[in-house]
Amino acid sequence: MSGVKLTWKDDLIAALLAGVVMALLVATVGDLGYARDEGFYFHAADSYRRWFELLFANPRAAFEPKAIDNAWRVNSEHPGLIKSLFALSNLFLQKKLHLFAMEGTSYRFPGIFLAGAGVGLVYRWGAEARGRIAGLFAAIALFCMPRFFYNAHLACFDVPVVTMFLLATYCFWKAMREGGSRWPIAAGLAFGLALDTKHNAWFLPILAVTFVALCLVRDRLTGGDMKQTARRALAALGAMAVLGPLVMYALWPWIWRDTFARLGAYASFHLNHEYYNMEFLGRTYWTPPMPRLYAPVMTAATVPAVTLALSALGLCVRARARIQALLRARAGKVARREGGETDLLWLMAIGISYGAWVLPKTPIFGGTKHWMQAYPFLALFAGAGVSWLVSVLRVELRRLKATNLRRFARGPAAAMGLFAVLLAAPIAETAASHPWGLSNYTPLVGGAKGAATLGLNRTFWGYTTGAVVEYLNHEVPKGGTVYVHDTAWPSWEMLQKDGRLRKDIRGVGAVHEADFALYHHEPHMLGQEYQAWVAYGTVQPAHVAGLHGTPVIWIYRRKGR
Repeated sequence: MSGVKLTWKDDLIAALLAGVVMALLVATVGDLGYARDEGFYFHAADSYRRWFELLFANPRAAFEPKAIDNAWRVNSEHPGLIKSLFALSNLFLQKKLHLFAMEGTSYRFPGIFLAGAGVGLVYRWGAEARGRIAGLFAAIALFCMPRFFYNAHLACFDVPVVTMFLLATYCFWKAMREGGSRWPIAAGLAFGLALDTKHNAWFLPILAVTFVALCLVRDRLTGGDMKQTARRALAALGAMAVLGPLVMYALWPWIWRDTFARLGAYASFHLNHEYYNMEFLGRTYWTPPMPRLYAPVMTAATVPAVTLALSALGLCVRARARIQALLRARAGKVARREGGETDLLWLMAIGISYGAWVLPKTPIFGGTKHWMQAYPFLALFAGAGVSWLVSVLRVELRRLKATNLRRFARGPAAAMGLFAVLLAAPIAETAASHPWGLSNYTPLVGGAKGAATLGLNRTFWGYTTGAVVEYLNHEVPKGGTVYVHDTAWPSWEMLQKDGRLRKDIRGVGAVHEADFALYHHEPHMLGQEYQAWVAYGTVQPAHVAGLHGTPVIWIYRRKGR
């Protein structure tokens, strides 16, 4: 199970995968309501867009400190790169080219593009390291993780940082593997893009330095070339240390002045983040200590079981291969060609992505998205497992007496057959999860119903308002009012800009002021539902919507309206 030297055909396959992913996401984006954070980023992107418009019209005025601060102060607790892409996409693809049917899609498109790029990159890395079968399966398996699929639609940073983290790690791997100057520079630039995407990038230096240290220890123990390892590491780490901050600085105008003070405020915001509520196994957590089992249990409950099982198989297969190679090398039977660096780096990337979330003081309010940068590496190990299964299947087919079956050992038939069997469940689960991505759970916990019974969070972020707009459009009288509950105001307004929600329906911020009241179910929000009972004199919702019979959002209606 070895990799291949990539050719233009692999570039074409990666591009096709990315294109298919983007097409599927654009085709399904209109069914999805807007999450709370998207609303805040719409507001920030609009502010940045106005600055870009000023930049193109009057560069001197745009670079005035007051103009920069006024525009980029908005949402300065997060870096500017992805929101800049939201702004430029809205400016050029929507306002100038009118490319999308809905305004909101223009903000979401950069995230969709980066999701496609991430899937394509998984194919390339998998093919290069473990062969084309492994790469192709890994790419599809990543896309067919329901939570990844949901987040890939959004104008948020979570899938973009998955791609940036993957890209920086890949470039670092190439720099350590091939040396030279090209890949260290690429690693530095990619690290800068990751830094300017989301704070998950802070883990990359820890990953790289620890990896180098372990490689040097290995060289010391096995007689490897420590000088070569150290030379390549110095080039890669040096480029990341120099180019990374420079790229971040260049692409985030907010830190052009008062740089260290503003960077300090940015870091402090995330290091001292306030705690929000999250339900887990029937208990709502909002203060430390947070449950250490949250990340592994939620991974098992939301990533298709077959993908996790294949990841475990791939890890075991690779571990066995390393042990066998080590024994042969020690016996002098073979020369050591590749010392397990790839497996080590993938495994460390998974470990460091989960590391913070097993600490008792790390807030868990964001659910699975916080460690999602581990998922491409889980998929890559799954691809390695499938590649091994295909090789075993081909051996068994060759042993058969029936000639018509033995011929399937040659060519792609064996791989295609296994792909069909192993991807059926992830594809079905992902398709069935839309547009209720955060309510979806795997059969391992009984699906959405089983998760609700176990006390796992049914929803958050208020995005399921998008699932009830048809009811509101049909039932709310002209000029009527709706209590928007957990829906962010810019998200509500975007539904109306898109034409998905009637513009005469007025959103209000208090239950007693409304004719209709939305309720997104989370245990800590039950007070909102009780207010509707009192205000409207009923405990009977007028409309209930959810996933697979599990109520997620419901609507109360004032009597006589």
